[in-house]
Amino acid sequence: MDHMEIERKYKMKALPEDIEAFPSRQIEQAYLCTDPVVRIRQDGDQFYLTYKSGGLLSRTEYNLPLTAEAYAHLRDKADGIVLSKRRYRIPLQGTALTVELDVFDGAYQGLILAEVEFPTLEEAEAFTPPAWLGEDVTLSGKYQNSRLSQRLQTDL
Repeated sequence: MDHMEIERKYKMKALPEDIEAFPSRQIEQAYLCTDPVVRIRQDGDQFYLTYKSGGLLSRTEYNLPLTAEAYAHLRDKADGIVLSKRRYRIPLQGTALTVELDVFDGAYQGLILAEVEFPTLEEAEAFTPPAWLGEDVTLSGKYQNSRLSQRLQTDL
């Protein structure tokens, strides 16, 4: 299954006060390759292999289901840092949009990134984020998970 991923990414300084009121799940992901991006992910009890084309604001994404055994086998072959985070889903009031807020643990303990996915490029470009989302880091590339996995970045 493939789709066009159109999203903006934000670096947050703090969590919303009511964060625990929103549904969340633990995610672990690792990269077999970063150019092109080939990622494996455990999302709760689901396992996936994902291919992503190049790009920052918009790119094609393909997801293939994996078994737990295949995930474990591929995880041993991953390059760099295995990323671990808790993902919260927060509906944006007055819109049909949802913020996916990632609170990293492990190597990136304390890093908080939020993403908003859009149905069209026009909506992504016209989006005015609420102030609590923090700095828009979409176009920097620095906060792409694939880049975070390559070497520990201490200047985040």
